[in-house]
Amino acid sequence: MDADADQPLEYLDLRGVAEVVAAQRRWPVVARRARRAGVDAGQAFAVAHAVVAHWWDQALYWEREEIWPRRLHLLAGGDVGAELGRWRVVGRDAAVFPETVAVAEALLDPAMAKLAWRLGDEARPGARVEDDPFCGRLGERLGRGWLGPLVAADYDCALGDFSGALVRARRGVVARGWRDDPWRLRAEREPVAMAGQLRVLAAEARMGGSGTRWGAAVPAEQRWRIEGLVAEAREELEQVHGVQSGTTAEVAQRLLGHLSRSADLLDRALMDTAAGAVAAGVALKDVAGWCRVPAGELAEILAGNQED
Repeated sequence: MDADADQPLEYLDLRGVAEVVAAQRRWPVVARRARRAGVDAGQAFAVAHAVVAHWWDQALYWEREEIWPRRLHLLAGGDVGAELGRWRVVGRDAAVFPETVAVAEALLDPAMAKLAWRLGDEARPGARVEDDPFCGRLGERLGRGWLGPLVAADYDCALGDFSGALVRARRGVVARGWRDDPWRLRAEREPVAMAGQLRVLAAEARMGGSGTRWGAAVPAEQRWRIEGLVAEAREELEQVHGVQSGTTAEVAQRLLGHLSRSADLLDRALMDTAAGAVAAGVALKDVAGWCRVPAGELAEILAGNQED
C-alpha cells in the first residue's frame, strides 16, 4: 500500500476475501493467454482495470450491486464505518481485482470479439443498444446479469473505445482521431491513482467539504433522477391543497396518501443526493449532519443497503 500519500495502511488483509486471492492465482493464466494472442499482458490488465474502475465510480448508484459493498466491508476488517469515502479509495484496486481479471479474460476471448462485431451501425461502430449481446455476455461472466443494459448505455468509456476499435478493425474502417489498437488506453480513461485520490480527500478535508463542482462530479443521470424525484414530490404536495373538506376519514385518507407518497419520493432524493455528495468527496460526517442521519447508518445505506 505504498501510495506515496499520507495514509496509515501498509497492506490489506485478504484472508477474508477468497475471491481476490483466487483472482491473483488466475491472473498468470490470463497473462499467458494474452501473450499467445500477441497482446501485452500489462496493456490487457490496464484496459480491463480502466473498464472496471469506471464501473466502481458508478456503483454507488447501482441498486442491485451487492458484491462490491460486501467485499469492501471485508477489506476494512468487517465494516467501513464512517470512513466510506477513504475506503472506496484505498480498497478499490483490491475490491475490483476479481472483476478486472475476469474482464481481461473476456476481452481476450475471440467469442466476445465476434459479439462486438455485431454492434451499432457502420457510421457509429461504437454505438450500442440496451440488449447488446456483447455487454449482456460480459455482465453474465461477472455474475451480474443485470449489468448488461447499464454498460450498453455508457459507451463514452474505455469499454466503448475497445469495442469500437474491434468493430473498425473488422470493417477496415480508419476513423481520424480514433485509436485503432483496442489495447491502447487513452490517457483520459486511466483511473485516478490511489495517491492522487487520497491527496484530494486530504485537501477537501482541510476545506471542510468537496471543492468539486456538482455538475462535473455527479453523473447527469443521477442529477436528473434527483430532479425528477423532487418534481414528483412537488406534484404530490400540490394535490394537498383544497382537500380539507369532507368527512374526517376522507380528508385523512387523501392527505396521508399524498403526504406519504411525497415523503417516500423525498427520502429517495435525499439518499441519491447523499450518495452523489459522498462519491464527489464531501466528508461523510458532513453529509450525515446535513441529512440528519447518523454517520454510521448513512455509511451502511450508501455502502450496501441501496434499497433503503
